[in-house]
Amino acid sequence: MAKLKIRFLAAILIIFTLPISKNVNAQLEKYNVKWESPSADSWGSMPIGNGDIGVNLWITPEGEIHFYISKTDAFSENGRLLKIGKLKVRFTPNILKDADFIQELDLESGTIKITAQKENQNINLNFWIDANNPVISLEGQSSVPVKIEVIYEGWRNNRRELSKVEATSAYGLGGSPDPIFVEPDVVGSVGDGLIWYHRNKRSIWGKTIEVQALSEFADNLKDPLKDRTFGAYVHGNGLVKESDKKLISKKESKEIEITIFPYTAQTESAEIWNSVLLETVKSIEQNSLEQRKKEHVNWWQTFWKNHYIFVESSNKSEDVYNMTRGYLLQRYMNACAGRGNVPIKFNGSIFTVDVPRPVKQTFGFDADYRDWGACYWWQNTRLPYWAMLYSGDFELMKPLFEMYMKALPLAKFRSEKYYKHKGAMYPETMYFWGTWNNENYGWDREGKPNGLSDNMYIRYEWQGAIELIDMMLDYHAFTGDDSFLKNTLLPFAKEILTFYNLHYKRDDNGKIKFDPAQALETYWEGTLNPMPEIAGLKQICNKLLRLDEKLMGKELKQLAKKIQTELPKLPIADVKGKKVLLPAEVLGPKRNQENPEMYAVFPYRQFGVGKPDIEIGINSYKARVHKAVNGWQQDGIQAALLGLTDEASNIVLNNFNTKHRGSRFPAFWGPNYDWVPDQDHGGVNMRTLQNMLIQTDGDKILLFPAWPDKWDVNFKIHAPRNTTIEGKLNNGKLTGLIVTPANRKKDIKNYLK
Repeated sequence: MAKLKIRFLAAILIIFTLPISKNVNAQLEKYNVKWESPSADSWGSMPIGNGDIGVNLWITPEGEIHFYISKTDAFSENGRLLKIGKLKVRFTPNILKDADFIQELDLESGTIKITAQKENQNINLNFWIDANNPVISLEGQSSVPVKIEVIYEGWRNNRRELSKVEATSAYGLGGSPDPIFVEPDVVGSVGDGLIWYHRNKRSIWGKTIEVQALSEFADNLKDPLKDRTFGAYVHGNGLVKESDKKLISKKESKEIEITIFPYTAQTESAEIWNSVLLETVKSIEQNSLEQRKKEHVNWWQTFWKNHYIFVESSNKSEDVYNMTRGYLLQRYMNACAGRGNVPIKFNGSIFTVDVPRPVKQTFGFDADYRDWGACYWWQNTRLPYWAMLYSGDFELMKPLFEMYMKALPLAKFRSEKYYKHKGAMYPETMYFWGTWNNENYGWDREGKPNGLSDNMYIRYEWQGAIELIDMMLDYHAFTGDDSFLKNTLLPFAKEILTFYNLHYKRDDNGKIKFDPAQALETYWEGTLNPMPEIAGLKQICNKLLRLDEKLMGKELKQLAKKIQTELPKLPIADVKGKKVLLPAEVLGPKRNQENPEMYAVFPYRQFGVGKPDIEIGINSYKARVHKAVNGWQQDGIQAALLGLTDEASNIVLNNFNTKHRGSRFPAFWGPNYDWVPDQDHGGVNMRTLQNMLIQTDGDKILLFPAWPDKWDVNFKIHAPRNTTIEGKLNNGKLTGLIVTPANRKKDIKNYLK
């Protein structure tokens, strides 16, 4: 036994010291999620997805496989993001019941593997969602012939009213003169397959446009909800229809193959939707299951080799295993939901489930429920995306940029209609098509000017578009994608800068006077010159002016230069002999729990490691009012950017070891301020760990600027100018450093002691 232990430890050491690009899969395997017992209910579900389609899967004590199906664009007539539906699968004989059982999320292949054995019977199953096609597959073998049953379990069976707390899942319709109704699904069958769908015969879009005085512009737009139809078709090898809700085996078999095809489209009729779906099924199935599976696994292997951070610690009291696993699983969930037609939803992504036990005073609601509804808050939506730059997950960022760009014509029209000048503005909270929701904007507009929202928490909270430009600039810096620069970034930046140039008056010194204004959601009514707007505009103008004028164009360059020179100074004050950042030059009453002054550190990076006056940032961090670190709070990122190693490491360790107590999956964070799984919590912690390892400023690459001495790490991480950096830190010594392209090595400053 002693020799066996020595060999095992030697093998682990070899894995940790070999070039990581050659053994990333071996490293990943340690962080697979493996369960050896069934789950009581949906809170014991395991998530899986392909970027657009998601599933929450669990196996019950009765030996049944249950799973919710979701899709990123399954928006109802009320603007809610709904589930596609739910299926359960059972076998006779029931090998999964009372068996030696393993359910494992295999990260390398993006597959849930299920094995069970009892007496002389065993079963091996693979559950995966094709990374390249809209297909869910459950396939495998049994050692003995089994009868298969596939049963559709819907819950939207009748028209019913949403009321009281449950109506918050349709956030935005509160105060509506009309009741909020959930409409039923349509269930049927085609040949030997089941088919069901939800079709929006009505839509809240028209009333939203009308209340917000945008009807004349909307005459040229298509209602994005009306006739939107989403559902799925399911069939299987050797399965026949028993009813419109059930498939059964024609005869017992050892081979198991069940296939589900979720689909969303806006069509003139349900018949057209049905026909297109079945044609899609036919087209996809021309390729063999084995070929699709091979390409699926290749996608996930490429994904994991593109970026990794594996941390180990000599301090055994620190649970860096959970931290590393949390990092990997949050990135996995980003990939599962980040390639759809809209951005990742901060409040649960596509992995919400029903509420069998109380959460935030809610109980008993179905899987369509999520607190804060289907709108996109910029403050929340952005946080998973800030972590995608250093991880090189650029493909996942595109839906975010596309949503805001699609809404740009409406945003430009809104600026002229409401404020009588050119440019574009975006509210803090909006539907995916770009409007406020009417609950925030205000249903009753009598005596109110256009563009003045009832919700004062977000009345003048428009700075999100500035931050989006900053993210776009980083995206271009990392990727060098000049097509994106020309067709997305520069047109978007031009309209936002035009808005800020024209919307505000100048003071006696010729400086922009941000009034009326507010510092995020926390300070409003009487707030003047808030930090986020000033720091943000300073950041993006400085970056824009560093671009090649041939790419940028003279007009935008002049506009950026004008705003840069007319910005007021960052709000800074002397407090007890130390300079600190202020939320604004003049503050209104305090209403929320944010630290707007710290926006000068993150996201706008005016203060940090390697920058002048870092002490101002550190003083401000220590003096900040709110010290909460969960959910969307950004203290961890800010601590890392300021080089506060102990603070950052404590936060990221704690947060990656903190999840929803009721959920079995270790990366179902929350609910915190929002819902389960909380995508802000995971996104902030990813970026915190990244900025402890690497920070960038223009061409400069700062390595280990806030890294604890006792942490070893194997990593591959991305930097601007299509740069990747690989290396191994062991006992304070950096080895195996590979910088691609090699000429970027000269731009690295190593902060190791």
